[in-house]
Amino acid sequence: MHAIRTEGLTKHYTVGFWRPRPYVALDGLSLEVAPAEIFGFLGPNGAGKTTTLKLLMQLVYPTSGAAWILGKPVGDLDVKRRIGYLPENPYFYDYLTADELLTYFANLFGYRGEERRRRVAEVLDEVGIGAERRMQLRQFSKGMVQRVGIAQAILNQPEVVFLDEPMSGLDPLGRREMRQLMMRLRDSGCTVFFSSHILGDAESLCSRVAILAGGRLVTTGRLADMLGFELRGWELIVADVPREKLAALGARVARLVPLAHGRFALELPADPPEPLIAELTRHGGRVLSLNPIRDTLEDLFVRQIAAAKPRDTANV
Repeated sequence: MHAIRTEGLTKHYTVGFWRPRPYVALDGLSLEVAPAEIFGFLGPNGAGKTTTLKLLMQLVYPTSGAAWILGKPVGDLDVKRRIGYLPENPYFYDYLTADELLTYFANLFGYRGEERRRRVAEVLDEVGIGAERRMQLRQFSKGMVQRVGIAQAILNQPEVVFLDEPMSGLDPLGRREMRQLMMRLRDSGCTVFFSSHILGDAESLCSRVAILAGGRLVTTGRLADMLGFELRGWELIVADVPREKLAALGARVARLVPLAHGRFALELPADPPEPLIAELTRHGGRVLSLNPIRDTLEDLFVRQIAAAKPRDTANV
């Protein structure tokens, strides 16, 4: 059983006042997400990521197509009890404290008494809300509100959690803590489906991703298969190499960048670098580092988006 599955999921809106015309926000999305995986849903702004999440949450309804969560159609009451959701821009009753807000949500999920108090304290601790939990939310920064939003999304210990731009507003420490939380959720058996345009986070977290552009699915699959991790060259950092020797390398080096304190960065082709390293060391050079240059998720993303044909929003 797939944790999430969609078939031909499509959403049209009507835009314009004097001359209404159709706008395709999502066009025939079909994908499958396995249980207990972190799945990255990627794309530029306006690609249809938030529309997809709203359709899965039944905040809007599809023009055509269907979707299932935990083997049941979206909207099934039992499924709603077993999922969590963080919207892109969470907004809460700002006169409440974080503790009061989470207590309110815990009541909706059936927590009572000591169990409710314990669970609220657990999730606030998990997202890094300390003594601030007794402050009104109107006094919170955007990043702190985001943390509260994450807390409410995992409050009911969901089997599937949907996170729309979960890193938004978080500082570097908050982003690291969020990545750790997502990995803990996965390790506990929870499926994490998150949308983002921060590719570094997706590359470090996800086993599989889908890339959306113009409302259409461009590609999906395992990162290892999509990237191929083909070697494109080497980055060699050296020091104490005579400048005349570096100048004589010519076409053997794709790029030469001087750094501080007598160091140089050399971009080499994908050929074995050992002969060149031996030659530089014979001339007094010191090798400081050698790193392979491989395709990244960002490289794949840019290629796929560039290759995607722009859709005609006036015709559906």
